Amino acid sequence: MKRFFCVLILVVCFQFSVFAQKSDLKQETAVANRVELLRKAMIDANGKDLKLLTSENLNYVHSNGNYQNQAEFVEGIVSGKSDFVSIEFQNQTITVTNDVAIVRHVLAAHTKDDGIDRDIKIGIMLVWQKQKNNWILVARQAYKLTT
Repeated sequence: MKRFFCVLILVVCFQFSVFAQKSDLKQETAVANRVELLRKAMIDANGKDLKLLTSENLNYVHSNGNYQNQAEFVEGIVSGKSDFVSIEFQNQTITVTNDVAIVRHVLAAHTKDDGIDRDIKIGIMLVWQKQKNNWILVARQAYKLTT
């Protein structure tokens, strides 16, 4: 009888483990989709989508230490001050814990900031939070890559 209960407990634990893994994969995919929408919205300078994807309390920090809130971030993109011609996210990882997701990647982009062509390659950490069944960007920290 003890053996039966031990096996039963193992089976139940295994089922929860499999369910948790499937749930995490589903959430990671949902976050990846939101990251891709953010990438496209930045290239297209789509202010409406940028606002929908980001928190009103956004903390957006550039690799030079400059900080922007949501309004400043959106305005910088929409106005063309930060003009992304192309963006590629490389080596992306996503870790989901409950309602928080940490996304790390290398951003390789061609920009035309203030009309000046530049190629940039920086590290990025994004913090997303699930709010009302949507993943919302609450923080972004960029950093210079070491070579």
